[in-house]
Amino acid sequence: MSVRVRMAPSPTGYLHVGTGRAALYNWLYARHTGGTFIVRIDDTDLERSTKEFEDEILASFRWLGLDWDEGVEVGGPHGTYRQSDRIDYYASIAHRLVDEGHAYFDNRPTEELEELRRKAQKEGKHPGHYIRRPSTEASEGVIRLSVPQDGPVEFSDVVRGDMSFAAADVDDFIILRSNGTPTYHLASTVDDIDYEITHVARGEDLLPSTPKHIVLTKALGAEEPTYAHLPLLFGTDGKKLSKRHGATAVTDFREAGYLPDAMFNYLANLGWSLDSETTIFTRDKAVAAFDLTDVSKNPAAFDVAKLDWMNGEYVRAMDPERFADLVRPQVESSLGRALTRGEFDTFSAIAPLVQERTRLLPEAGDQVVFLFEEFEAYDDTSWNKVMTKDGVAETLAAANEALGDLGDWDIPAIESALRALPELLGIGAGKAFQPIRIAVTGSSVSPPLFESIAALGRERTLQRLERATNQLA
Repeated sequence: MSVRVRMAPSPTGYLHVGTGRAALYNWLYARHTGGTFIVRIDDTDLERSTKEFEDEILASFRWLGLDWDEGVEVGGPHGTYRQSDRIDYYASIAHRLVDEGHAYFDNRPTEELEELRRKAQKEGKHPGHYIRRPSTEASEGVIRLSVPQDGPVEFSDVVRGDMSFAAADVDDFIILRSNGTPTYHLASTVDDIDYEITHVARGEDLLPSTPKHIVLTKALGAEEPTYAHLPLLFGTDGKKLSKRHGATAVTDFREAGYLPDAMFNYLANLGWSLDSETTIFTRDKAVAAFDLTDVSKNPAAFDVAKLDWMNGEYVRAMDPERFADLVRPQVESSLGRALTRGEFDTFSAIAPLVQERTRLLPEAGDQVVFLFEEFEAYDDTSWNKVMTKDGVAETLAAANEALGDLGDWDIPAIESALRALPELLGIGAGKAFQPIRIAVTGSSVSPPLFESIAALGRERTLQRLERATNQLA
């Protein structure tokens, strides 16, 4: 049987990077084995599930480059791939299990059930010893699966090795709620059987659910899939990745200006590696090398600083024309208006230099705004750090004079004129050039100085040097 793997996100929130990484590993395994990658929607929580979240999740999959062979929006041989379309079907399965003696109705209050569980635990018995009721009782309340007590629940996990759960530790769990809706355990297990899933690769936080799913699969007379429980993602502080660490949704990183190839590469590295040396690799190389057996069982640290570095590597490796096209919306966003054709030509000329200094795409927009409009104020940090020191006014005056006397306004002429200033003023190059940079761009962060001045033009450069000098007075 060919490999069939799935992702079943719940549209009750944005796509967490941990779920994105799990989807990526499933996709890689399907592509590596020539199998099928399926996306179904786990929307049995009808109150919290929304179309907005579903659309965002699917858009995030596509942004990462994870296409699917069957599922929502693409269809397939199994009809619907949305659990909300199968509510009545799940209920019929639960009732069938009652009829066959694998499950039973239970309408007792939670407090009574907890007391019975404590009693069973004290006496070393399975909770079902006290909780179970014969299936002939009135069909009301919830339906629980009757967990067999004939031995432990065992399986071989691709990532974690041989696993064993004592039957006494697996409670008689609810499969159908009193309102007729299925629990995650029932809906997910039935779907995996019906859609012929061969491998279930998911986060290790779901490991406690696996013995329940195995017992339920056997009660339904089906063969259990192969399980692979992936390591959780932690922050750099060693705690489970959450909002306290900053952005955790894939869409947050997309909107922050990360590249999908960089995000794909970084997530792939969180628990798996191409080899012992290679950090940056193509999708094709990942597909050729990936195997679930190579995934580490140790938690992986999600380090935004490393992601920033990797994104910068991808930005710098990009074709300059593509970089200019990608960054154009960022520049226009920073400006608050569209670039004219001439302005875009100006930006395209300096874009390769901006590219060398860019990690995230929005940074590029902020770097070049000075070329297209007058800035209202200087960057406070830059001004206070540089422009308040002694000798800055003299430096700006010397720069104004040197540039004002130029015949040709091009990069070689500008560089030649300004390179003479440090010796003329008896100061270092940094002390000479940083005040000029801030004066003409408004910040200490900009493209290379000589190229920036050439692109800005003679008139505006001299005006800005004069403006900064006047503000120092």
